[in-house]
Amino acid sequence: MKLKRAAIAVIIGLFVYLSLYSWNLRSGQLDRLAGFTGLEIVKWVLWPCEWVHDQSMDFLDKYVYLVGLKQLNDQLSSQNDLMRLEIMKLREKAAEAERYRLLLGIKPVENWKTYGARVIAHRMGPTAALDSIIINKGIASGVKHDTPVITPLGVVGRVVEPGLSASKAMLLTDLNSRISVRGQIHRSTGLLIGKGEGVPLSVKYMKLNAPVTEGEVLVTSGLAGLFPPGLPVARITSVERSDISLFLTVEAKPLVNMQKIEEVLLMRRVVPQSNSTIGVVNSTLPAGNSTLTQGG
Repeated sequence: MKLKRAAIAVIIGLFVYLSLYSWNLRSGQLDRLAGFTGLEIVKWVLWPCEWVHDQSMDFLDKYVYLVGLKQLNDQLSSQNDLMRLEIMKLREKAAEAERYRLLLGIKPVENWKTYGARVIAHRMGPTAALDSIIINKGIASGVKHDTPVITPLGVVGRVVEPGLSASKAMLLTDLNSRISVRGQIHRSTGLLIGKGEGVPLSVKYMKLNAPVTEGEVLVTSGLAGLFPPGLPVARITSVERSDISLFLTVEAKPLVNMQKIEEVLLMRRVVPQSNSTIGVVNSTLPAGNSTLTQGG
């Protein structure tokens, strides 16, 4: 029974196939239908591949563009950094030139000569106990012990350890610093004493009835002979009177910011030309003339 049904199905299938084949030979409809459906099938099969290809190429183009853009951005960023560095250098040179201009603008003090030096270190030493700076000038440049150190704003301190090509200068804020000063306006004298870094300076031995006011500038008096008179040193910040003391309690603040100094001026006393000429003349006088003078 089953074989019979299978044989009938095969016969019917062959009949249909031969009929369609014969009809297609006459009309060609099946070929056109196959071509049409084949093209549609090919289209829908290839479309995802084409979409993937287009997206891949677009992504590749964007990636290449982004890579080039990143390289250009990196190049511009590097150039920007170089320009910023150059601007910083130019600003530093301009600031240095301004400091030199101020140094050169200081009016010369009579019988004193000034010359520049650069600060190369701050608070040097095994314990850094001294408020000090190291300058790049020493004995070879004429630096001596107690050589005054100043800036255009005022007194910095004095040299305490001159070396061959470098020297240590003690700042006026150091505990061992002592400078004879007087008020710029009222001319009251006192002794300016350092109290350490960050601590106000103390002005000792100003008489109780001495005229002095807050904000008054203190200048060197020249009494001790270490500094020429008239150099600005500090500004008075407080004045207190006491009933149990014969002197005022005066505090002051340095005019110079000790932490920011980079260049300083050193001062050297110059022997007046007239004195040296007289000395030469006296040394060349005959012995007889000197005897006649003493006798006369």
